[in-house]
Amino acid sequence: MTGVVTRGVLFVHSAPRAMAPHVESMAGGILGVHVSCDWTDQPAAPGCLRTELSWQAEQGTGARLASGLRGWTHLRFEVTEEPSRGADGERWSHTPELGIFHAAMDVHGNTMVPEDSIRSALDTGGDLMAIRRKLELALGRAWDDELEPFRYAGAGAPVRWLHQVG
Repeated sequence: MTGVVTRGVLFVHSAPRAMAPHVESMAGGILGVHVSCDWTDQPAAPGCLRTELSWQAEQGTGARLASGLRGWTHLRFEVTEEPSRGADGERWSHTPELGIFHAAMDVHGNTMVPEDSIRSALDTGGDLMAIRRKLELALGRAWDDELEPFRYAGAGAPVRWLHQVG
C-alpha cells in the first residue's frame, strides 16, 4: 500500500445464497486478498444470507466496494470507511427498492449533512413537511428505516478482519 490507510466494514445485510461467492470474489479483487466470509442465515429475509467483512486498506476502498456492489439489485448492503488523514469518513447504503445512498460521517459515525442540503431544505418557503422531507433525504432516513430490521437480525454475527497486502 502506498497511500493513506484506513479501515472499514462491508455489511452484506441480505444476499441470495447464489450471490455469496460472487460477493467474496468482488471484495477479494478490490482488497487484493482471498476473501472467504462467514455467512449466516438472514432471519429478516428467509432464503438469504448475511455477513460482515472488516477491512484495512487505502483511502477510497469503501467507494470501490460500494461501486462494485451497487448494480446487484437483490443485495442489501452498507459499506463504511473510517475517517483518516485528509478524509472524512463515509457510508454507502443500498437496498433493491431505493438504490444507493452516500453520506460523509464524522469520527463518531454521525451523518454530516452538507450546507447546501440544509439551505435547500430551508428554501421551501416555510413548508415544514417539505423541510422535513429534504432533511430526511439528506440523512438517508429511508435507507435506515429499510435496513434496520436487517441490521438487528445480524446482531452478534461473526466478523472477519482482512488486511490489504502488497
